[in-house]
Amino acid sequence: MTTTGSQESKSASELIDGRIKELGDWRGEMLGRLRTLIHQTDPDVVETWKWRGVPVWEHDGMICTGETYKSIVKLTFAKGAALPDPGCLFNSSLEGNTRRAIDFQQGEEIDEEGFKALVRAAVALNKSKDRR
Repeated sequence: MTTTGSQESKSASELIDGRIKELGDWRGEMLGRLRTLIHQTDPDVVETWKWRGVPVWEHDGMICTGETYKSIVKLTFAKGAALPDPGCLFNSSLEGNTRRAIDFQQGEEIDEEGFKALVRAAVALNKSKDRR
């Protein structure tokens, strides 16, 4: 397959690579680090690219999306309201009945173990029969 540079000819992983590179600042570094943690936690994760430019990680359903804004990197867990969050990582989109998000700001440390626990819980929920 020949790539012409258009988004249609690139894989989701290539598009995510491009997004990280094009950001070229702390947001790209943060998104890249979170992506690495997701892959470390679930080697079978599938990367997709939806809604005209949003990285998405899936395993038997959506785990989370990775959006970048001017002052935050937002990881939204599709079924976050149903996930245990003993580390209290969710700090955004708390009012809904389904999603929960983590907003990361510049210079913020990642609670890697807590984050990995959320990813594992999301995958387990997707695989369960009670998919809420």
